[in-house]
Amino acid sequence: MENNSEAIRLRIYISNTDKFRHTLLSETLVFAARRYGLAGATVIRGSMGFGSSSVVHSSRFWEITEKLPVIVEMVDETSKIEQFVNIIRPWFDKIPTGCLMTAEKVQVVLFRQGTKKKFF
Repeated sequence: MENNSEAIRLRIYISNTDKFRHTLLSETLVFAARRYGLAGATVIRGSMGFGSSSVVHSSRFWEITEKLPVIVEMVDETSKIEQFVNIIRPWFDKIPTGCLMTAEKVQVVLFRQGTKKKFF
C-alpha cells in the first residue's frame, strides 16, 4: 500500500465463539490474512450487539456465557482484498452461525511498515 492511495477496508462481523475447524474463526482469519500477504488485520471485540438471530449479547457480569460480537478488519489494495474474499468465502458455508462481511473504499493517509525490536 502507498500513502495517499485508495484501498479497501474489509470488515467481517462474527461472534467471539464462532469456530472454523476447532479454532476460533477470528484467529483463523487473522492468520490467513498474514499468510496471504495482506497489510494487516485487527480483531475488535464488542461489548454488546445482536445479529441476524436478533438475540442481544452483552458483557454484563451476571451472564454465564460471554458470547460477544467481534469485528475482524483488514485494509489493503483492492485486488488483494478481492482475492482474499474469494479464498475465505467458502469457509462461511461451513459455519452454522450468522455473519456479515462488508467492504468499502478508504483513503490511505499514512502507511508505514515498522520492524519489531528484539529484546535479546
